[in-house]
Parts: sequence; C-alpha cells; structure tokens
Amino acid sequence: QVQLVESGGGLMQAGGSLRLSCTASGSIFNINAMGWYRQAPGKQRELVASITNGGSTNYADSVKGRFTISRDNAKNTVYLQMNSLKPEDTAVYYCASGSSWWDYWGQGTQVTVSS
Repeated sequence: QVQLVESGGGLMQAGGSLRLSCTASGSIFNINAMGWYRQAPGKQRELVASITNGGSTNYADSVKGRFTISRDNAKNTVYLQMNSLKPEDTAVYYCASGSSWWDYWGQGTQVTVSS
C-alpha cells in the first residue's frame, strides 16, 4: 500500500504562484513515477506533469513554461511549482504514484485562481 498526502492548495489571483506538495508513505519501493493530475467540474481528468525515478519530466502543453515538477527523494516528496496562474488552472489537483500504472491517488487539493 502507498499513501499520498497533498498540501499547498488555496486561492490565488491570476498571475500569482502556488506550490503543491505530495508526500508518499508505505510500500514506496516499487514506485516508478509520480505525477500531478487535475480535474475541473464537467471536464476530463488531465495529467498535468509527471516525473520518473530517473528524473525525466513531462508536462501538459497548457502548463509548459509555467509549472515545474520536482522531487526530494530524501523526503519522499514531489512538488508542483505553479507560476503565472490563470483562471483556467482552477481545479482539484491530485497526486498519483505509479508502478505498472497510476496505482495510488491522494485525496486532492483545491486550487482556485481568480481573475
């Protein structure tokens, strides 16, 4: 079992920044990648960013140049630095961990960006 706990969500004005954190615990030795998803009401869940154990990163086109995913292996924590926030970034953001697939999910943290 893997447990994921997110933090850092909140309300921010357009153009501002937030940093989300996700800490993993439990049987983490089989994790191959960590990622951030988001879902807004009435929209499909979207993979925002991911990072592998080897350090390779991937981003959705909508956030490239604005968001950065990083990790601190000593703390079993992955971060999502979100800069230049836009109202369309408003969503519930979920942390996920993957071995053969995205197996485990956090509870989600709400990010609201006002214009």
